[in-house]
Amino acid sequence: MAYSDFKLLEVIDSFGLVIHESSGLFASVQEQECSDLLSTILRENVDLAVAISSEKARSEMIISPILLEIRRKFDCQISLFSGVDFTVDSQRGLNGFCDFILSLSSEQLIVRSPVIVLVESKNENLRSGLAQCIAEMVAAQLFNEKSGNQIKTIYGAVTIGTIWQFLKLEDNIVSIDLSEYYIKDVKKILGILYSAIAQNK
Repeated sequence: MAYSDFKLLEVIDSFGLVIHESSGLFASVQEQECSDLLSTILRENVDLAVAISSEKARSEMIISPILLEIRRKFDCQISLFSGVDFTVDSQRGLNGFCDFILSLSSEQLIVRSPVIVLVESKNENLRSGLAQCIAEMVAAQLFNEKSGNQIKTIYGAVTIGTIWQFLKLEDNIVSIDLSEYYIKDVKKILGILYSAIAQNK
C-alpha cells in the first residue's frame, strides 16, 4: 500500500482521525504580494497549461512557480522537494512518492522538517486527492515526531494548478477548508502557503 492507495474513510479509520469541514478556514489569512516574476510566469503559462491539460504541464507551469515564489519569500532558507520518495512507515501504508513537500530546513539534499505536503489531483477532481494528501500529512507528522521537530501543525494542499484546496492537521484532527481558491486569487494562495511556513518558523 502507498499514499495514493488510500480512500478517505480508510485513512480516517486507519489513523484514528477526526475530520472537521468548514468553509473559509483560511479566510482571515493575509494575502502575500505576487512578484513581477511570478505574475509574468502565470500570465504566460496558465492558459497554455490548461490547453495542454496534462498533469505534467500544470505541475511545471503553474504549481512549481508558485512554490518557488514561496521559497524566495523566505530567502531560500526553506527547502522544496518534488517527486521525492517519502517513506515513513511502510507497514502502515505511509510510503511512496510525494508530489511536493515544503520543509522548514534549508537542506535540499535530505527531507528534514516537512510542514506542507501538496498533492496534484488526478482527473481535475480535487476531492480525489484528499485521502492521499491526508495520508502524507500523517506521515509528515509522524516523521517530525520521530525526528524531535517541534512542528505542531502540518498543512496540506490539493490542487490542479488553477484551483487549490487547503487542509491542516493538528494532533488527530484534520480540518478541511471546503472553500476553493482559484489562480486569479494567487495572492491568497501565496498567503496561505506563506503563513503555514511562518507560523512554524
